[in-house]
Amino acid sequence: MNRRDVMMGALALTACATVPAVPPPFPSDRFSVVVRGQGPDVILLPGLSCPRDVWDGLAAALAPSHRLHLVQLTGFGEATAPPEGALFEPAAQELLRYIAEQGLSRPAVIGHSMGGTLALRIAAAAPEAIGRAMVVDSLPFFSVLINPTATPETIAPQADALAEQMRGMDDAAFLGLQQRTMPTLVKGEQNQALAVAWSVASHRPAVAQMMREVMTTDLRPQLPAIQVPVTVLYAWDPSMPYPAAGADFVYTLNYAGLQGVRLIRVDEALHFIMLDQPARFEAEVRAFLS
Repeated sequence: MNRRDVMMGALALTACATVPAVPPPFPSDRFSVVVRGQGPDVILLPGLSCPRDVWDGLAAALAPSHRLHLVQLTGFGEATAPPEGALFEPAAQELLRYIAEQGLSRPAVIGHSMGGTLALRIAAAAPEAIGRAMVVDSLPFFSVLINPTATPETIAPQADALAEQMRGMDDAAFLGLQQRTMPTLVKGEQNQALAVAWSVASHRPAVAQMMREVMTTDLRPQLPAIQVPVTVLYAWDPSMPYPAAGADFVYTLNYAGLQGVRLIRVDEALHFIMLDQPARFEAEVRAFLS
C-alpha cells in the first residue's frame, strides 16, 4: 500500500467519524418523528392537538448545533386515528422505546403543555433514559388549575363530561369554540389562526381522550423519582385574571416535590410561550441545553 492509499483511507475514516449517524426507521402507530440537524440529541414534544410545526422557529435556530427529534402524536394536527384505548401512558412508553432503539444517549427532552407532562412522566419512569427535561407551561397535575383541591378521582366526572362534549360537537360548533378559546392561549391573530387550524385538523376523539387522561393524571407523587435536571418555563401576562405572584405560587407549590427544579416565569406571554416570546424562549432553551 503506497502513501496515497494510506492518506485516502485515513480521510475516509475521519469522514465516517464526523458524519452523524442516520437514525434507523421507527415504525409506530403512536407518533411519527422528523429528525433535523446534527449535534447533541433533543426531543421536542408538542402539546394537545398541536403538530410538530409548533417548534418551527426553535428548530430553525437549533438545527445547526443539535440533532432534533420532532415528534408528532398520531391524531394531533392530522386526522389519522390513533389506536383505540388509552393514549397518554402508551405514548410515554413508546417514547422510551424510541430513545432505546434509536440509540440515543440521555437526550434532552423539551415538552409543551401535554408534551411537558409526557416529559415528566418519562423522566420519572426511566431516570437513566434522558439527560435533562424542560417543561413549557405545564403542571404535574393540570386539574389544579380548575380546582386547587382536585384529585384524579374527584375531577374524573368533569373530565368525562368535557371529553364527551368535545366528541359530540359538530364541526361548526367546535370551530367556534376554538376561535373563542385561542385568544386566551396565544397572542396575535396569525398565531391564533394557526393554532385554531391545528386543532380543527386533529382527530377530535383522540384529542378528547388525551385531554381526559391528562386531566386525571397526577404526577406529583412521582416527582421525587426524577433525578435529572428539570427547568420549567411558565407564562404570565397582565391579561390573566391573577397577578404574577399567583402564577409563582401555583408553580412553586405544585413542583415542591421535585428537588432542584428551576422555575422561570416568562412575562408578556400566554400558554404558547414559544410563539408569544420567541427570542426569550430561544434564549432560555439555549441556556437549558448548555
